[in-house]
Amino acid sequence: MGVKEPLISSNMTDQADLTALALRERLSSGALSAVELITNCLQRINAREASIRAWTSVNEELALIQARMLDEYRQTGRPLGTLHGLPVGIKDIIDTHDLPTENGNALDSGRRPTEDAWLVARLRAAGAIIPGKTVTTECAYLAPAKTRNPHNPEHTPGGSSSGSAAAVASGMVPFAVGTQTGGSVIRPASFCGIVGFKPSFGMIPRSGVLRTSRQLDTVGTFGRTIEDAALLADVLAGHDLADPDTMPMAQPRLLETALTNPPVTPQLAFIKSPAWSDIEPDCAEGFAELVDVLGEHCDAFELPGIFDEGAKAQRRIMLTEMAHNLRHYYDRGADKLAAETCAAIEEGRTISAVDYLAAIAWRDTLYAGLEEIFDRYDAVITPAAPGEAPVGHSSTGSAAFNVLWSLTGVPAITLPLLTGRRGLPVGVQLIGRRNDDARLLRTARWLIRQI
Repeated sequence: MGVKEPLISSNMTDQADLTALALRERLSSGALSAVELITNCLQRINAREASIRAWTSVNEELALIQARMLDEYRQTGRPLGTLHGLPVGIKDIIDTHDLPTENGNALDSGRRPTEDAWLVARLRAAGAIIPGKTVTTECAYLAPAKTRNPHNPEHTPGGSSSGSAAAVASGMVPFAVGTQTGGSVIRPASFCGIVGFKPSFGMIPRSGVLRTSRQLDTVGTFGRTIEDAALLADVLAGHDLADPDTMPMAQPRLLETALTNPPVTPQLAFIKSPAWSDIEPDCAEGFAELVDVLGEHCDAFELPGIFDEGAKAQRRIMLTEMAHNLRHYYDRGADKLAAETCAAIEEGRTISAVDYLAAIAWRDTLYAGLEEIFDRYDAVITPAAPGEAPVGHSSTGSAAFNVLWSLTGVPAITLPLLTGRRGLPVGVQLIGRRNDDARLLRTARWLIRQI
């Protein structure tokens, strides 16, 4: 996986540390070529992959070919794509016709899709370069994969989008794509100290993405900044007839709105969700200090007891749909699946149709309660995880602080604003009203400027 002949000098190695937005400006102006940037990223991958293990596959030759074609296109003087020359990591449950898509699953070893996923085609049309596929846990569930936390390899990077988060956090690519069914974007972003954005349910089409739960699966983005995550999500948002949960709508203009100042000072609601009993003491102290800093711009309270049903409802929906969508793996090779995946499918098969439908009904019931909060507040603020990334690799950490928001389909973003007692990052999660993603991003950017 080495670049045989380096195409740039060593004084270019700082390019991989720039934000995607800054890189886009340099690529657009001609100060930086696509070949220079992708070579720089490949050098960073070669230098760090052995310890971080963020990738399932990297095709350097293919990435350089893409870059040369983009540089040649630029010389024609025609308009550039929104992501012209920018490398993007793609979670390995998202189909790519020119790279393996193995779903973190031994039963899919060597699988080569014949078509790109909808979102991959969108990225290529925008001029993005896809150097390879990032590690996912098996079938995007709980069985830990090989990726390590870039801040300390003895700790988990989270999951299931572990490779996407670690690749961005280590500077291998400026941004990456992941998915969330429970907490698979927000949690690894928190553990790896970057921005993770889970848009409103249905904003980004999922055609060509491994389906675990139609009711919950959501495509999200990772970046070093809010602006980077917004830029990538802007390109990916759209309507696809093959995904019935997307809707025709105007482009959300996420980046444009995020860059503006709020018309009035935002008011935040600090919520101790039903998961608060899982919080680590130093994380609780950090949030208490944060609320104190925000002062009159933040009110603290607990959700009513009815929200305790959220985690149970999310789990029933997820496991029931996993049992259906992943049954072909279990039926033809359960012995080749991780114990966590098998247990999920087996439990899902025991859930009755009545309980499954009742769980789905909870989604809108609980969201109606959240709507009352969003009538008074610009966003909810809450932990992204119980604390720092746990030590060891036997678990990807707890998604307790994410599942309610995944169930209700609201947009969520985590910001690397706090640090735990071990010196590892701790994310601050902001939640917004459904389909009001741009406002959430603008509020998040305001919050960062206050700290």
